Amino acid sequence: MNLDKIFNPASVAVIGASEEEKTVGAGLVKNLMSDRRKIYCVNPFREKVFQMDCFKKITDIKEKIDLAVIAVPDKVVLEVVEECCQKKVQGIIVVSSGFRESGEEGRQREDKLRELVEKAGIPLVGPNCLGIINLNSGLNASFAPLTPQKGDIAFLSQSGSLANALIDRSIDLNLGFSKIVSYGNEAQVDLTQLLSYLRDDKETKVILLYLEGVKKGREFFETAKEISQHKPIVVLKAGRSKMGEKAVSTHTGSMVGDYETYQAVFKQAGLVEVDSLEELLDAGKALSFEKKCRNGIGIVTNGGGLGVLAVDFCEKLGVEVSELKKETIDKLEKDKRMEKVLIKRNPLDIMGDALSERYEAAIRALLEAKEINGLLVIQSVQMMTEPLKNAKIITELKKEFPLKPVICCFVGGPLIKEAAGYLEENKTPNYPDPKRAVKAVKNLIV
Repeated sequence: MNLDKIFNPASVAVIGASEEEKTVGAGLVKNLMSDRRKIYCVNPFREKVFQMDCFKKITDIKEKIDLAVIAVPDKVVLEVVEECCQKKVQGIIVVSSGFRESGEEGRQREDKLRELVEKAGIPLVGPNCLGIINLNSGLNASFAPLTPQKGDIAFLSQSGSLANALIDRSIDLNLGFSKIVSYGNEAQVDLTQLLSYLRDDKETKVILLYLEGVKKGREFFETAKEISQHKPIVVLKAGRSKMGEKAVSTHTGSMVGDYETYQAVFKQAGLVEVDSLEELLDAGKALSFEKKCRNGIGIVTNGGGLGVLAVDFCEKLGVEVSELKKETIDKLEKDKRMEKVLIKRNPLDIMGDALSERYEAAIRALLEAKEINGLLVIQSVQMMTEPLKNAKIITELKKEFPLKPVICCFVGGPLIKEAAGYLEENKTPNYPDPKRAVKAVKNLIV
């Protein structure tokens, strides 16, 4: 099914449009007004919305409508969708809840909804969803409180509230998105169709997925397996416990199934599974900012303890810490900036008194080494440490060695805040804890 008019409509009608604060109808109109595309407001109880003329029905609009976004009470949705079918819109998003997730009456209503749009040949996202955001075309057809930065990460979520939380968190992390889709109950357009659309989307490099259940298991597996060979898919699965399964059934009405089966499917399909929202964002950041690499990394640290922790996590997660070759050690021995560092090995502890020039020497030597495929740079804050200078050195060296990913672990608080911000503004992922940093490295290894 063609989803282009859902993601790239020339005209959008908001049915249930409002200007009343803190309402879904107002949120949808405000977000759509941030773009230059044509917007039509539909609400039988209003003459105007935000100084725009308001139509009683979508069929009263003479012009062609590509996308209809519906935010009306559940018992009115079917009538409104029938009018959208008469208008021959090219796509529908139903954000209204009160369908399969609400019980038998809602399930019957959702079945009728699906019948209507399938008979008309119109793709429908939802119901019970936040909407969609396409940063590449400037479309925000959602009632999200914030619009995220533009980037190359696509996020598909069965939960609208989780999508909102992720958008808010992404602002501080300098994470950018290509598409964000809250797809809710999947009455018609399902997860597999959305994945297929993103497979061909040139603006999407990484796909993040919040998943509660899958309707068509075999189709999902085959599609995800094919896509993951070209674009990484990171999945956070909810409903892993017995109580979680019950919670999911009342959230989106999804059939959850046995978690061990899902784990096996994810592994066979080549998906990266994570355990938390934090880890989902961490993995997305690393895969968006950096290239993948073969196993065998280098570690530069100015704190021995942090280096030891990193090595422990590397061993636990299967990340190989390469042994330095004689050629690399000789290069370090000859560099006067490294003369205080008595032991030249990997991890390379450049000592607590390391200034930026010593960081530069160590990082350059390891990036030049053939045995090093990627680099983890750790920094703890000592009195003499120069966090911002170190961040700038790392950024410049990355330009010289674009094929080797660099992950940073600047540990601290206020003293490293500016440096951490500089790193991520320049697309170098930074993590405040060695465990998170090593997990990010793990996700880059092919």
